[in-house]
Amino acid sequence: MTGTGRFLTAEWRWLAMTNHVVDPGLLLPRLPAGLELDLFDGVPMASLVGFGFLRTRLFGVGVPFHRDFNEVNLRFYVRRRVGNGWRRGVVFVRELVPRWALAAVARVAYGEPYASVPMEHAIDEDGRRVTYRWRWRGSWCALEMETGPNWTSPAPGSEMAFITEHFWGYSGGPGRPTREYEVEHPPWRVRAAARVTTSGDLAAVYGREFGDVLGRAPRSAFLAEGSEVTVRRPTLLTPESLAPPRARSR
Repeated sequence: MTGTGRFLTAEWRWLAMTNHVVDPGLLLPRLPAGLELDLFDGVPMASLVGFGFLRTRLFGVGVPFHRDFNEVNLRFYVRRRVGNGWRRGVVFVRELVPRWALAAVARVAYGEPYASVPMEHAIDEDGRRVTYRWRWRGSWCALEMETGPNWTSPAPGSEMAFITEHFWGYSGGPGRPTREYEVEHPPWRVRAAARVTTSGDLAAVYGREFGDVLGRAPRSAFLAEGSEVTVRRPTLLTPESLAPPRARSR
């Protein structure tokens, strides 16, 4: 842990995840200083994720009309060497929420690429059919998933474990400082997708190259049950803290 205090507590529920192999040349220009791509089976991955934010509290206080909402984000996977180990985390390409104030706070406090857009969702009573919809510049996009009835715990070293067990967030990029924050949650149970579809002009939302990636069949797709989460306050990483261990010891 970083030792920084709590910024946000909430529940993240019904996380629909489609996971795609991505050309590293598309990700490297977005990589914050001091990080490297975290690979699975030797390839970089990106995920489109839709989920519910519930019972949200900032600094322990619930904000009226901002406690329960949806988020859809596109993220990729990174790691940072710390001592003899790694901190595995995510970098966001774009994060969408339905409230302007939520997007503004995240942009200022975390340097994250948030935008506010109209959003809708539909979830069956048993959670086997999940749909997240968002409107971008007048056009609706959607992520829809259907799963089986049974939850399972991801096997250690599996792709499901890799996707769900990155516990750090990073923001930054060329010419920008790197921010790091911790996200705490227990391991999540998952259901493999029996059917998944995306629709709408995803290239308009994420750019042509990411739109091409998301327009192809995903390498994997699944629904994570979710849990209570704690998001810690961000830390601004100094050039000294980001230097390779050998360079710091000189």
